[in-house]
Formats: sequence, C-alpha cells, structure tokens
Amino acid sequence: MKSMKNFLLGVLAALLVVAAGTFAYLRLGLAEVRADLPGSQLESFLMSTAVHASVRRHAPEVSNPIQPTNENLIAGGKMYLGECAGCHGTPGNTEDETGDSLYPPIPQFPKVGTEYTEAQVFWVAKHGIRRAGMFANGK
Repeated sequence: MKSMKNFLLGVLAALLVVAAGTFAYLRLGLAEVRADLPGSQLESFLMSTAVHASVRRHAPEVSNPIQPTNENLIAGGKMYLGECAGCHGTPGNTEDETGDSLYPPIPQFPKVGTEYTEAQVFWVAKHGIRRAGMFANGK
C-alpha cells in the first residue's frame, strides 16, 4: 500500500514539474514566436491537431441549403477570388506560394484541396481560426 502511495506521489510530482517547466518556458519568452521561422514539428502537430479537432467538434454537419446551380457556383467562385484566393491560392495557378510564407502555413486549396467537409469549410469561413490569420466572415 505504501509503495503504491509513493508511486502516485511520484507521478503527481513529475506532472507538477513538467507543468511548472512548461509554464516557465513560455513565461520567460524561450518559445520562438517569430513568423519568419517555421514552428517545430511538435508545435505544428499540436496546433494542427487542435484546430482540426475543434472544427470537427463545433461545425455541425448540415447539408448546404444553397443549391449548386451555375449562378450560385459563379457567385461563389467570384467570392473566393475576391476574398480567399489572396491567401489560399488562385485556381489554375500552382506556383502561388503565399500560404507557404506564412505560419501556420495556409492551405493552398488549388494544390492540395482540404480535409474538411463542406459544412466544416463553411464554419471556418464564418468563424475564422484564432491566431492563424483566418478572420471571421460572419454571415
């Protein structure tokens, strides 16, 4: 019984040391925050995972109420070119590297598409992604 108690106290102490070390690392300014340097693999993994998990959790999977008519698709294409293409790439232009110069790297939809469902893309466009340069568009 005593060895189990000591083990649990050791685990608790280790967790507290890790938490205090992480807090000190961040509070002392040791974390690199410059936008002209890529983030570490761990940072990229954690942030990408957090964003994708949050979008999956908060974006309701509803069907698109707007019918894919030629008129609606043209209007949507114009909206994309006017408001999104500057960061996410222009269709047909595979040489655009704007998104690669930013951190976190912005998905270049004409090159790579997206992992998000249509409803999730709508949710991200409506609400934005905090600290990623993806602003909220409201309606």
